[in-house]
Amino acid sequence: MKTIINNSLKKTFYKKKVLITGHTGFKGSWLSLWMHCNGANVLGISHSIPTNPSHFKLLGLNRKISSRIMDITDLKKLRKTFIQFNPDYVFHLAAQAIVKVSYSQPLKTWRTNLIGTVNILECLRMAKKKTIAIMITSDKAYQNLEIKRGYIENDVLKGTDPYSASKSSADIAINSYYESFFLNKKGKVLIATARAGNVIGGGDWSPNRVVPDCIKFWSKNKQVIIRSPNSTRPWQHVLDIIYGYIKLAIKLKQNPKLHGEAFNFGPDKKNFRVIDVLNKMKIYWPKINWRIAKKKKFKESNLLHLNSNKSKKVLKWKTLLNFSSSVKFTIEWYKYYLANKKNIYYYSTKQISTYEEILKKKNN
Repeated sequence: MKTIINNSLKKTFYKKKVLITGHTGFKGSWLSLWMHCNGANVLGISHSIPTNPSHFKLLGLNRKISSRIMDITDLKKLRKTFIQFNPDYVFHLAAQAIVKVSYSQPLKTWRTNLIGTVNILECLRMAKKKTIAIMITSDKAYQNLEIKRGYIENDVLKGTDPYSASKSSADIAINSYYESFFLNKKGKVLIATARAGNVIGGGDWSPNRVVPDCIKFWSKNKQVIIRSPNSTRPWQHVLDIIYGYIKLAIKLKQNPKLHGEAFNFGPDKKNFRVIDVLNKMKIYWPKINWRIAKKKKFKESNLLHLNSNKSKKVLKWKTLLNFSSSVKFTIEWYKYYLANKKNIYYYSTKQISTYEEILKKKNN
């Protein structure tokens, strides 16, 4: 089953060489699928298949796109791969993305998120042709002052925990390379940074995340333990965010003045608490249950909100799925998976098609 999102995307990516780091992860597998469905020549680079189950494996993407299992902290191998593939577009998603893991494995987190990003930038610096690069960092790169106003793109970057700090540092490294090597408008590389967070959707099996943890327990009729029920997050569906990355790449190619810019991708409406997500999921899966942990074992931000006005104004992007629809899309994917594990490629592409139909109606 193949889908074409619209003429703009087909015109931009059809038969183009698209390199995606972190392609075996949650967001990376959705982006790889979307690019593949629209005729791109995709090469994915990842250190491993990070989870079991794996959306990447369930989709059978290893048979549909080129896939390299390698460590982005190995500059020699990475540079060789870049030279051989010679990409038109780069989407850098590879990361150690779990806050809790960053406390137990800080060195791995720093190496992957900072040195890995610098290595990608080094490879881009040697690009032989015009290359569009979208560098994905995180909403947690901002200094979180627990304030209600949404953070804007020029707010201070100052994460505290190892994950957030490594993402802040990666963001600073991206800007450094822009100022030092890519600023020349006649240069071959056009680069932009995307910041988003707390994405939900089918196919996420990452540990220590609310929705995947819930699904793992509920699929076995077990009670899940919730550690931060009142923490608020900018919950949004993975397809909204992936489309934001795609839209940014398209606009960057069309308008080189966006070179070096950063963009937030967050939902229109207010943030919701973890407990709100649970209650909404219960509407679509009535038999689920949970209990609240007595206390947390590590520090975690309770309030985090992005201001995405720049993306709305400049990119003409905004979330198409509201909070309720995002949760519904997510739960429907997992329920389909539990009933029919062998046909996830069909259902994932069907969700992309449904999203495209919503997009088409919004644009008409």
